[in-house]
Amino acid sequence: MKGGIRYHPQVDPDEVNALAQLMTWKTAIVNLPYGGAKGGIGCDPNKLSASELERLTRVFTQKIHDLIGAHVDVPAPDMGTNPQTMAWILDEYSKFHGYSPAVVTGKPVDLGGSVGREAATGRGVVYATEALLKDFGKHIADQTFVIQGFGNVGSWTARLLCEKGGKVLVVSDATGAVQNPCGIDVPGLIRHHQNTGGVKGFSGCIDTDPNSVLSEPCDVLIPAAIGGVLTRENAHDVRAKFVVEAANHPTDPDADEILAKRNIIVLPDVYANAGGVTVSYFEWVQNIQGFMWEKHKVSTTLETYMTNAYKDLKEVCKSKNCSYRMGAFCLGIDRVARATVLRGWGA
Repeated sequence: MKGGIRYHPQVDPDEVNALAQLMTWKTAIVNLPYGGAKGGIGCDPNKLSASELERLTRVFTQKIHDLIGAHVDVPAPDMGTNPQTMAWILDEYSKFHGYSPAVVTGKPVDLGGSVGREAATGRGVVYATEALLKDFGKHIADQTFVIQGFGNVGSWTARLLCEKGGKVLVVSDATGAVQNPCGIDVPGLIRHHQNTGGVKGFSGCIDTDPNSVLSEPCDVLIPAAIGGVLTRENAHDVRAKFVVEAANHPTDPDADEILAKRNIIVLPDVYANAGGVTVSYFEWVQNIQGFMWEKHKVSTTLETYMTNAYKDLKEVCKSKNCSYRMGAFCLGIDRVARATVLRGWGA
């Protein structure tokens, strides 16, 4: 099984079960040999010192060490956790079971983490976007983009789109939003973000209202921040031709229905942001083999997985005459169901 461990005040068993189920379908859609898992601790990591976080993580690992393992359940970082958290889990687990780098993914590269893991989700979003646009006879270099969120996923997505010739018009984060009709200088914005902690005030752009980002005119809208941002209230205002969900669950069911009626294509999160778990799979494979890959191999193999998954998804959508979201769930659930029947578990 595969899934993240999150540290967040609102962690509860129902949420963890729901997220684990989503991971089951996500790994099936991109054809990874995993079921879904999830875990978490109800705490606010921002209020804990590094020492407290380490002690918390080590005690948690002592309680679950016989439930996780390289061929059982492989955790990864999620909300509120990071490569350092994975390093502590690896070290604590190894006290019980011997050195086992494949027990977690998203580790620091110095401890057997994969190169390219940091950029993986954003890179996967770009490959998914590329496959979608190609299907409609378009290319990234001809399109304009608006990105909500400039954390790990949003910033890598913006950087890679820019490298492929795409024009990023608007970017927002928690501090505000910036806009340039001629295209934002993304490398410069990344440096500004590193220096100031936000996108607001970046020279060469004008500050704009972060609440209007989702309704800015563009070819491709990429929500890459929090969930539930596209709702019944604002779905009528979206002026993009495509929505690519880099965040988890950014579109609620009412908004989904409205966007479909307006013929706006939505590429769902359960496929679009699967680059992270896919490169986690590559890390696990490298750890088991004891043979690490170069960055180029990680990137090209990720592109192969995302492109093949898009082709499979498109086939399902054609055969069932359904939306990308419905097609993605049909694809994932059907693969799990077929495996279940083949193992003799079918009713």
